[in-house]
Amino acid sequence: MNPRRPITGGDIVRLNRLGILAGHTGQRRPAAGVAAQAAVLAALIALAAIFAPQAGLAYGPVARPSRTLNATDTAHLRYNPKYSEGATLIEEGLATGSLPGKMRARLKIEGTFSGTFSLTTSAGTLTGHGVAKPSGSGRFESFRGSLVVTGGTGRFAHTHGTAGLYGVFDRVKYQVTVQTTGSIYY
Repeated sequence: MNPRRPITGGDIVRLNRLGILAGHTGQRRPAAGVAAQAAVLAALIALAAIFAPQAGLAYGPVARPSRTLNATDTAHLRYNPKYSEGATLIEEGLATGSLPGKMRARLKIEGTFSGTFSLTTSAGTLTGHGVAKPSGSGRFESFRGSLVVTGGTGRFAHTHGTAGLYGVFDRVKYQVTVQTTGSIYY
């Protein structure tokens, strides 16, 4: 390369900073050769754009559409002695309200009430856990607390949220009536 010779229209200067087309700084190439290389590069970039998302090679996190549901549900749960043991009760029943379906809860009835739950709806299942503080004495004991939705299946596969938890526990029949109100995001 002659540094004193001016660059003409038929020459293209390639710089190291251009990455794939990099050669020696200031190296001259005939325009036709570089044009062919640029066409091949453009084709490779186009193929990468087509196949990258399918191969998990996207340039960043993929945004998922998010929906919010402000929900209020009531569930009337009955004691299932077959799976219950000691202070751990398995309760099952129907839920009505914003998310109608079948609920199953595993409750620990001790100083505080705690447990896990699953709610199966026509669109999928929600799962989570909660804790509540009981109050009162006698046959019916009320409780108040909160629950956290941690996941699910189907439409609710990426669900999360929180809700208030209120209800009454029947100490004689071991039945629970639960009401939840809160927001879930899916």
